[in-house]
Amino acid sequence: MLHFFSQYGMSTKAGSEVLFEKVGNAGVITLNRPKALNALNLTMIRHIYPQLKKWDKDSETDLVIIKGAGDKAFCAGGDIRAITEAGKAGDSLTQDLFREEYILNNTIGTYQKPYVALIDGITMGGGVGLSVHGRFRVATEKTLFAMPETGIGLFPDVGGGYFLPRLQGKLGLFLALTGFRLKGRDVQRVGLATHFVQSDKIVSLQKDLVDLKSPSNSDVAQLLDSYQEQHDAGKLPQMGFLYMFVFVGLLLFCCFRLFSAGSVEEIMENLKKDGSAFALEQTETLAKMSPTSLKLTFRQIQEGERMSLQEVLVMEYRLSQACMRGNDFYEGVRAVLIDKDQSPKWKPSTLSGVSDFLCKFRGLGSFLCAIPLGNGI
Repeated sequence: MLHFFSQYGMSTKAGSEVLFEKVGNAGVITLNRPKALNALNLTMIRHIYPQLKKWDKDSETDLVIIKGAGDKAFCAGGDIRAITEAGKAGDSLTQDLFREEYILNNTIGTYQKPYVALIDGITMGGGVGLSVHGRFRVATEKTLFAMPETGIGLFPDVGGGYFLPRLQGKLGLFLALTGFRLKGRDVQRVGLATHFVQSDKIVSLQKDLVDLKSPSNSDVAQLLDSYQEQHDAGKLPQMGFLYMFVFVGLLLFCCFRLFSAGSVEEIMENLKKDGSAFALEQTETLAKMSPTSLKLTFRQIQEGERMSLQEVLVMEYRLSQACMRGNDFYEGVRAVLIDKDQSPKWKPSTLSGVSDFLCKFRGLGSFLCAIPLGNGI
């Protein structure tokens, strides 16, 4: 739940940070921190969760729409600075925020009514958790998706261990390790979004969604399909449209060929042996990431492939608490967000040093340690 774009802090003004509105029979959630790219904090989580529960039981609420204020972001991530400060001070926020955010993610993933996320802009970390587990995710040409947590000593959480390994081939592992950014229509083509519409059609789409009378999931899908078909009409002959097919196909091929391996070290060997421009770029990217985060993430994706969403979130909560007791998260935040020197001093500093380290570091050596997540999940 990483946010790389701006400074922000906690606030008690929840009414202004997240807005709830009933429009017809639709419940509309607006993440309302545009200057912070709608970054998610604990106060917002504590208002969104009960509201979703309330609407789920309300016979006069037929669907939920969630969107971000402003024209830049749906939600660029979570309250990393607040977590860093709390971790250093031994404050319970390091437990509360992860636990309550993951409970919210699970609620979205199991929501019974149609849930539509309009991811019109930057969607990273915590913003992914608010959208990807929902039934419908609508991308636009402004959508930018990434899970860049390995760059600050974390791992792609908010259920990343569930949805990433379920993408085609080894794409999910590639995105998890490198933090690679997907943009626009590619977000839909790889399955992270269910639909694609032009950004200037979002207002019209929202109006048509709230005008639906007691819609089922199939009714919502039909409406979203119609918007996507309007956009696609007449686009097939255009080179740009064909390029998107080629780009995604090549990306999937390269990811499968280079990231099919039994360890991070084997991936690095594959990349070095390949020697292509793509492989060299990924080698350079991975060399900047926390070695501990890379190995944790690799294992997380392996384990998550066989788990339910709820099981993954329990695993990720335990991992998050182990990371709070380590070095790399605080060092990564310092290097990327605070001092911005982009030169983190990882401990251990190499992949070869991580295996022994994991065995000694309390919590990281076991994915089944007895840390309760709470009775909400």
